[in-house]
Amino acid sequence: MRIRRILAAVIATAALAGLGLTGAATATAQDAPSVVSPSQCREGGGEPRIDLPGNPCVGGTYDGQAVD
Repeated sequence: MRIRRILAAVIATAALAGLGLTGAATATAQDAPSVVSPSQCREGGGEPRIDLPGNPCVGGTYDGQAVD
């Protein structure tokens, strides 16, 4: 009986930890701006590539974000 309680506690802890990690990843993705300026792209360590389709910022903090 004691083993079942311990096993249930371990499973519950793992499930809650998984939910916490999922929430943290979602919050991080939502905090990133969808469009950055060329100077923001450079300050973040990237290179604005307005010659490519979608005008992406390549590299750095804003990698993949559109450059306006």
